[in-house]
Amino acid sequence: MDASERTAANRRIVRRLLIAAVAMFGFGFALVPLYNVFCDITGINGKTGRIEAEAALSQRVDMERTVTVEFLSSVHGDLDWDFKPVVRRVKVHPGEVTEVHYMARNRIGETVTGQAVPSLAPGLAAKYFNKTECFCFTRQTLGPNEEKLMPLRFVVDPELPEDVGTVSLSYTFFHAESAEPAGKQAGVLEELQGSAAPASGAQL
Repeated sequence: MDASERTAANRRIVRRLLIAAVAMFGFGFALVPLYNVFCDITGINGKTGRIEAEAALSQRVDMERTVTVEFLSSVHGDLDWDFKPVVRRVKVHPGEVTEVHYMARNRIGETVTGQAVPSLAPGLAAKYFNKTECFCFTRQTLGPNEEKLMPLRFVVDPELPEDVGTVSLSYTFFHAESAEPAGKQAGVLEELQGSAAPASGAQL
């Protein structure tokens, strides 16, 4: 291969590398909107709403309709905790602020920090499910063999489609280091300010 052929071959390689670099950059840039679309469809990774306590309390309550909210829990294999909801399901009126609790217990003799990552099904209900307080907003640290009761306050938007009668809220607790990437993507590490008292008639 003479010098001119080598030069042409080098130019082709450079062009291909540049195209590959641009494609990789474009794919990385597209990941954020693609992730949001995926979460909108599935409700995975906590793409539920967050709302200030005052705004939640000011919502119209639809007393003629009830929605069943089911609570699920799991623990990732690298975290030696027990974790479960105190109640498995409640019936709520859309617009009504409701408080429930989850219980977590550290089974080992050393301090451990965990992070809860939520998801909601069906996915289309995610944007109508708003939390005013949740243990998933911050990391939770439990001492040796410590047990902790953790509150969750939420409100179902009255605009939830009529054909949705049941929603399932699930939390998975990870060791804090394992949960960090998913937690950052889901935006659950930001601490929400404010709190709200349970609405009258809320079922716990």
